[in-house]
Amino acid sequence: MYSKTVLERFQNPKNAGSMHGANAIGQVGNAACGDIMKMYLKINENEVIENAKFKTFGCCAAIASTDIACDLIKGKTIDEALKVTNKDVVSLLGELPAHKIHCSILAEESIRAAIENYYKKKEKELKKANKQN
Repeated sequence: MYSKTVLERFQNPKNAGSMHGANAIGQVGNAACGDIMKMYLKINENEVIENAKFKTFGCCAAIASTDIACDLIKGKTIDEALKVTNKDVVSLLGELPAHKIHCSILAEESIRAAIENYYKKKEKELKKANKQN
């Protein structure tokens, strides 16, 4: 049912856990299937993603998809990370059953949610700095 890569990533995820010093956190979920993904990013001043971690409550495919998504965006700029799609995730996983494709979509959405959170924080900081000046 699952590829060797999916099973390996599920059993030994490389990027699992929260992150101290994360400056972007995004959470997405699918009530229908019960999967919840939380992605933590450390983005530097040049808007390059230095590190990515995740916590996922879900099935084998959900955990593997989020783990791969973290690998796909590490070292990339925000703009490059926003181009990562669920198809990229599935390609590296070596296929997912049709009824599990939504897990790869959630992984893509978790990247976008974390980056949106980053921009909201930056906007707040800018407004605060402008008030002080």
